[in-house]
Amino acid sequence: MFISVCAFSLMDLIVKWSEIYPLGEVIFFRGFFGIIPLLFLIPRERFNNFYYTKRAGLHFLRCASGLIALISIFIALRSLPLATVVSISFAAPIFTTILSIIFLSERVGLYRWLAVIVGFVGIIIITEPGLSSLNIYYIYPIIFCLGLSYVAIAIRQLSKTEPVWLISLNFSLLISIAGIITIPFGWIMPSFKDLFLLSSVGILGGVANLWLSQSYKLSEVSLVTPLKYLALIFGIFFGYLIWDEIPSLKTLLGASLVIVSSIIIFRREILLKKQPSITRHE
Repeated sequence: MFISVCAFSLMDLIVKWSEIYPLGEVIFFRGFFGIIPLLFLIPRERFNNFYYTKRAGLHFLRCASGLIALISIFIALRSLPLATVVSISFAAPIFTTILSIIFLSERVGLYRWLAVIVGFVGIIIITEPGLSSLNIYYIYPIIFCLGLSYVAIAIRQLSKTEPVWLISLNFSLLISIAGIITIPFGWIMPSFKDLFLLSSVGILGGVANLWLSQSYKLSEVSLVTPLKYLALIFGIFFGYLIWDEIPSLKTLLGASLVIVSSIIIFRREILLKKQPSITRHE
């Protein structure tokens, strides 16, 4: 989990730095180079028909919602303080809890509903919505959480019959194609150094997702999940070090409520022996 958090944090830094490059170009690098780590997971007997699936429709919905989430988080990273984006992104399990009622017909008890309410209060404190001073960019990390929540629901359904590498591979292929079709809108030729950094977005994202899945597979969820909140410390540190961003007290207070909310949801899911909500998968 620690390696996964570090990889995601580095990817976020590069995405925020890459604001001089078109969004579609960065998305292409995230998808195309994210395929590389997955190639080592495809079984030999599946090389000839690696694409085969009987659940193409659900794969497409998972990929489409993942693409929306990816675009949203990239815009948010370029437009808002790093710590703020990381704080709001912790709210994904809150939305997953709500969507699980709709798509999985799950029953949500009192403790998780209280956690949802606490989480939403945290989001309101961070975004501080108001008609006169609403920053529209605060909407994007919330859209990311919604998209990622459906991704979590779709992966829960797909993982019953589909290998993890196929789910991730289809997503990487789709966002690569989505990035390529933006070429007519103007790409910028990167220097060798920038090419390396842009390629790292895909490799780091791919490795982070694999290590995230592996950590949940090999360790107790209750032990590894708290490590993901190190991302907020990384966000505060690098945001200040590179962009002179200092999180406000309301951001820290709201982040604390969101973290408490997601921890309660995770612990209830562990107690009920359900698959934990995915915290980050793009």
